[in-house]
Amino acid sequence: MTEAATLPTTRDEDWRYADSEFLAAANPQAINHWRTLTVPAGETRARYSEESSGAQCPGSVERYRVHVERGGRFEAFHLVTGGRYVRHEIEVTLEEGAHFEFGGVTLGGDDKVQEFVTRVIHAEPNATSNQVVRAVQWGKSTGNFLGRIEVVRDAQKTDAAQNFRALLLERGASANTKPELEIFADDVKCAHGAAIGALDETAGYYMAARGLPPEVARKLQVQAFIADAFANCSNSDAADRLLEGALLKLDGAVI
Repeated sequence: MTEAATLPTTRDEDWRYADSEFLAAANPQAINHWRTLTVPAGETRARYSEESSGAQCPGSVERYRVHVERGGRFEAFHLVTGGRYVRHEIEVTLEEGAHFEFGGVTLGGDDKVQEFVTRVIHAEPNATSNQVVRAVQWGKSTGNFLGRIEVVRDAQKTDAAQNFRALLLERGASANTKPELEIFADDVKCAHGAAIGALDETAGYYMAARGLPPEVARKLQVQAFIADAFANCSNSDAADRLLEGALLKLDGAVI
């Protein structure tokens, strides 16, 4: 049976947190379709997007394979606010001196399942990558991040990092993360970090003590939390649009 005719299930490690009902009813060809992009040597390419489909949309899966040639740069910044199930997956291969910058935000609510899945392959020396993912979930929603970094043999001077943080605004919301590092070179810098929690009450009290209403203080905390994911975007207009879209969505959240 070919890959295009096979549907993944939550028994597959890379789909362990996905929506099982969506997968069972999905079109195999659509699920297994990859879009491809090549970034020429020394050039820069970027993708900025917001997935904001309504509650009637059963779900969506978007998968990209990107090859960044020597000295090139690829950056991708994404905001997921809609859909019952949304999966944004990206696989990036970096040649010598190439760079990959990724920022992603999920904003939940209801029983949505939203996830980013990344695989970054440092195929040659001196390549760098940085990934920042933030999840803000309420209701019974779930935000996921599965991030894998691979450093092949002889890909020395690699510098790679990924960071995931989730903010759960209500009991019943959840988040999952699965960081992976596979390193076959010895002169590298690779790091990952993850944290899942609630709003910092101490910071809220500090701002309230200086005259800010509690609801305003909490929204400012969430805004700063989300903005982290877009801080390294080279296109300030795109970063502002994504942040504005996130803040509009938060009007319906319980903060």
